[in-house]
Amino acid sequence: MTASRTATLADAGGLSSAEVAVRRARDGANVLPRRPPVPLWRRVANQLRDPLIIVLLVAVGFTAFTRDWTDLAVIALVIVANTAVGVTQEVRADRAISALSLLTAPTARVIRDGVQCEVPATEVVVGDLLALAEGDIVAADATVREAAALLVDESALTGESVAVNKDSAGDRLLSAGTVVVRGRGRAVVTAVGAAGAVGRIARELQGGIGLTPLQRRLVDVGRLLAVVTVVLCVIVFALGLLRGQPFELMAVTAVSLAVAAVPESLPAVVTLGLALGARRMAARHALIRRLPAVETLGSVTVLATDKTGTLTEGRMVVREIWTPTAEAVVTGSAQAPIGTVRAGDRVLAPPDLPPVTELLSAAALCNDARLLPPGDAEGEWTALGDPTEVALLSAAVQLGLDRAELAERLPRIGERPFDSDRKRMSTIHRLPEGRYRVLCKGAPEALLQSGVLNIDTELLRRTRERADQLAHTGFRVLAVAQADHDGLWDPETDPEHAMTLLGLVAILDPPRPAAAGTITACREAGIRPVLITGDHPGTARAIATDTGIIGADGAVVDCRPHAGARLPRAEVYARATPSQKLDIIQDLRDQGQVVAMNGDGVNDAPALRHADIGVAMGRRGTEVARQAADLVLADDDLGTVVAAVEEGRRIYANIRRFLVYGLSGGATEITVMLAGPFLGLPLPLLPAQILWINLLTHGLPGVALGGEPADPGTLRRGPRPPTESILGAGLWQRVLRVAVVLTAVTLGVAVWAQHTDRPWQTMAFFALGATQLGAALGSRARPRSLANPMLLVAVVVALALQVGAVYLSPLQQLLGTESLALADLLIVSALSVLGYAAVRLDRVLHPADSSRAG
Repeated sequence: MTASRTATLADAGGLSSAEVAVRRARDGANVLPRRPPVPLWRRVANQLRDPLIIVLLVAVGFTAFTRDWTDLAVIALVIVANTAVGVTQEVRADRAISALSLLTAPTARVIRDGVQCEVPATEVVVGDLLALAEGDIVAADATVREAAALLVDESALTGESVAVNKDSAGDRLLSAGTVVVRGRGRAVVTAVGAAGAVGRIARELQGGIGLTPLQRRLVDVGRLLAVVTVVLCVIVFALGLLRGQPFELMAVTAVSLAVAAVPESLPAVVTLGLALGARRMAARHALIRRLPAVETLGSVTVLATDKTGTLTEGRMVVREIWTPTAEAVVTGSAQAPIGTVRAGDRVLAPPDLPPVTELLSAAALCNDARLLPPGDAEGEWTALGDPTEVALLSAAVQLGLDRAELAERLPRIGERPFDSDRKRMSTIHRLPEGRYRVLCKGAPEALLQSGVLNIDTELLRRTRERADQLAHTGFRVLAVAQADHDGLWDPETDPEHAMTLLGLVAILDPPRPAAAGTITACREAGIRPVLITGDHPGTARAIATDTGIIGADGAVVDCRPHAGARLPRAEVYARATPSQKLDIIQDLRDQGQVVAMNGDGVNDAPALRHADIGVAMGRRGTEVARQAADLVLADDDLGTVVAAVEEGRRIYANIRRFLVYGLSGGATEITVMLAGPFLGLPLPLLPAQILWINLLTHGLPGVALGGEPADPGTLRRGPRPPTESILGAGLWQRVLRVAVVLTAVTLGVAVWAQHTDRPWQTMAFFALGATQLGAALGSRARPRSLANPMLLVAVVVALALQVGAVYLSPLQQLLGTESLALADLLIVSALSVLGYAAVRLDRVLHPADSSRAG
């Protein structure tokens, strides 16, 4: 289709539905090229490059050379099993992460069939007419057709830090992924997906995803454990040779012991745990955009939050109208303009009170929001645009004003969009007889100035006092003004001067019903709430008091007088600029706090990016805020952050739970092999037996421990220090205490069996495996419940395999075991309960360590 034809479609109101379908079929979805899937052979090769697996491969070659076919078969089985589990975990993690990327896909506003609608960005096609506003991310490459002060940040594409003016008469090209930082406009899509500029760059990108901080710490811990384990295994090897054991046997024993003692599958388990944890968060309406955020959530100590839409409902409603000569009260909802405008007991219509009518007419015209009536009797009104502007438009409709009629009578010919520096917005409208009218609305502190208004001192003082009174009672206050001028409007001139004050509008954004409970839950979880808002100090104080962030006499810092200076520390910051929000976040981090920052606007993006965890609103938030965040709240409910923190702490606790379980078992195996000979046990366990126990205990039960539910007291404990080692907070001590019990049971059974002429090595083998499985059951967060049934199934299956290793002839030949008398089996089984008791008793005797160590 030619450029002229595309322009005609744009001018006519966008593409038709039929044309959209044709173009989507021709060009495909508007998606970037994805990394090609990792082939199976490469995944297997990556698993085989693990240092401990390499040691096992060497052991396979050694046992083949010495023709020790039994040990060779067991070692090969361990390699196959570990590789299969690792590959499976990688695939599942990739699928979980891919699903998350679909959940957080951005949207675009397009004009189709003459109607503006919101569609997933993936459904944008060539020729679509995009409607762009402040905070939007451009969905595809496009050419500007209309622009009003349109300024676009192209730094993500070009690296240039200065935003570019996209005047429709100048630079008209837009690229996908760039951000509208000011103004509004319309643009026709010229390329989608891989055909666009970002798509061309994406095709050139190579490389995988790096390790999370937690994974890096685990790699360091693994190296330390490997060094310690190898040293101890060398000692076992040397002691065996000194006792006259065959060289080949002790070499394989040492290698097997080294592999069994270190939880080599832990990094893969962690990756899967983080990815599946992110999926569980998604089910609770918390969408994780970056996996490391799952880990960091468990450390959050401060929740810095915006006010509008987070602590409050985000559904602005006009409640009071004040003019210099009259006042009125508004009832109803911003989302459904059903209500009345009253002066005393009288319901007003447009002719009844001209000052109120004039103010609401100006508020409806200096407005980019839209209110769409329901499609049927059961439907709901649809609001598009800024909630404050929706509230103003709703109040005008409730008075009986027709927005379309007003716009036809006073067509807009220019505008100055709202920005966070000026804190006001102006529109210019054509009047009859060659004149024009300027309409302006904005924050009282920005508009109620003698340089902006043509107003006498007494009225200015009275208006400011009334604005302060309304703000201190929790209202958001807007001032509205207008000015009529002769001649043609010159876009180069400043329209915001010598205006006449029309009055004030008091807008209420009530606290969410659950806001106070959320703040209480944060405090109970050891998280300090901090309110940072651009609103008036009185409004901030009212909301902070209602929600429990501060008491009635709590301090509120007005950031405006501190411009360019260091802000004092407080719980509530009002009238904060974007740069001051960033300063507050940085100051909190400098204090050693781990900060989660919540926001929804363009001005929140720098703070969201620099916080430890950026939290954005999924419904009402801007795309730039969502793209800057680590966590997106799909339900716009701040309470979801608390649920996400609980999930983060649960994941971290389960990783530590697995470490206690795996390391205590490994320490037991090494200690048994070291101490056994001194108790008259020449070789307590054979290499094949060691690897078999490792396969059973670190396999299904170990992975199943990652699915444990949150401990009932998780949120009542303080967050973990960010500098704390994963082996800290009592974990090492707990590993040693549990290992002592497991070792005592295993060696006690072996020594007793040897002195009573029983098959002592088989009994030691069974006792070691069974007591570790008992420890797995004892590690449960809720031991007297059916929570995490997969762990129960895994333990039962592993125990059945352990019994099979004792009684099934093929496994007896493979593992070198003997059948046990039923009485002996029952005795050892009864003693293995001590593994369960050791873990549970340790939690009772050392509750501080247990609460942090899982």
